[in-house]
Amino acid sequence: MSEVPHRRGKKHIRKAEPDADPEFQIAPMIDILLVLLVFFMSISSTEVLQANREVNLPVAKEAKDAKDNPGQVIINVTYAPINNATAIEVDQKLYPVPADLINMLRAKVAANPLVRVLIRADREVRYEYMRQLLESVGQAGVGNVTFSVVDKEASGQKPS
Repeated sequence: MSEVPHRRGKKHIRKAEPDADPEFQIAPMIDILLVLLVFFMSISSTEVLQANREVNLPVAKEAKDAKDNPGQVIINVTYAPINNATAIEVDQKLYPVPADLINMLRAKVAANPLVRVLIRADREVRYEYMRQLLESVGQAGVGNVTFSVVDKEASGQKPS
């Protein structure tokens, strides 16, 4: 018997053919957009809930647009001329007097030292009451206080 020597040659490797065009997957994009939509709707609804429609804001011609601040506390101060009553509302909770805000604001300052207080006070609220409110905010350790007003020339009430 004659033996045939084993011959080694080049190996032929099959390569996968490249796809002509990668397919665009639309389903994951729609999922991401829906998640973003739900996120922004929930954030905007919490801001809307904090704004009290019963507050008749004062007019300021030189008002500047508000800057977004994620660590802000919105204080609504309403005034009822019928019984000369003033009420404070923060996060849908009523506070009878400004001094009652101090403990709640101190907790907010402890959580975020850069917290800002946005006061939305009715234009009919008396000066003495606003002074007491500002003293309470200062005693709580808040250093950044802004007031919400409307521009006289704007149509409707555009808070600034």
